[in-house]
Amino acid sequence: MTVTYSSYLGLDRLLSAQHPTSDRHDELLFIVIHQTKELWLKEIIHEVRLAKALVRSGEVEPAYKALARVSRIQTIMTLSWDVLATMTPADYLSFRDGLGASSGFQSWQFRTLEYLLGLKDAAFLAFQDEGSAARGELEAALAAPSLYDDALARVAASGLQIPPEVLQRDVTQPYAPHPAVEDAWLEVYRDTARHWELYQLAEKLVDLDDALLTWRHKHVLTVERIIGGRRGTGGTEGASYLARTLQRRCFPELWSVRSRL
Repeated sequence: MTVTYSSYLGLDRLLSAQHPTSDRHDELLFIVIHQTKELWLKEIIHEVRLAKALVRSGEVEPAYKALARVSRIQTIMTLSWDVLATMTPADYLSFRDGLGASSGFQSWQFRTLEYLLGLKDAAFLAFQDEGSAARGELEAALAAPSLYDDALARVAASGLQIPPEVLQRDVTQPYAPHPAVEDAWLEVYRDTARHWELYQLAEKLVDLDDALLTWRHKHVLTVERIIGGRRGTGGTEGASYLARTLQRRCFPELWSVRSRL
């Protein structure tokens, strides 16, 4: 069978996967934007898993490429909010009822990414059916060390002091900042020549966290622009919840250590 552009990319299935619930013009944009985000999330998860494996095995420098790629993808995802923002409140309200109880809260790929980065919260498992593939992916990510756990294990392997309670912590729980971890990163930043690989890794992680926060901020602005302070679909809090997520940091000591340099 001849492989064509269409067959290789599965375009018949891809382009027939949009099913608007109304005849409103803007609903197709809403669907395409969110489907595209899910495709990019698939690639991001693919790259983060590679970076985790490389860092854990001691191949720190090859992990830079995967992490840099994630940051670039995050930039594209952030820019896509500008496209969605061309939709006015009236445009959105004309088809909103067709969304039913669906909500971005139910994006298992986004929650998987958060888990991989260390933002662990088992409450999000409840949005996926017991025994489903999505639930299995989330449970596996929740139970595994995060990218930051892997990075801290590499810091310890390099001879810097990371406390045993950090290295042996319950990885299903949210990461809690530790002053000794900040001290270890301070050594890295004060002697970058000696700790060049870890220094570069740290900056790649900050790039990733920065891009995630930028994405979240643009998400808040877009939601406020389109629905204001109204509750989101599925009964979610909407912009008020999203605004609280701006306080989250995947790699907290990499931010706090800057005050000591």
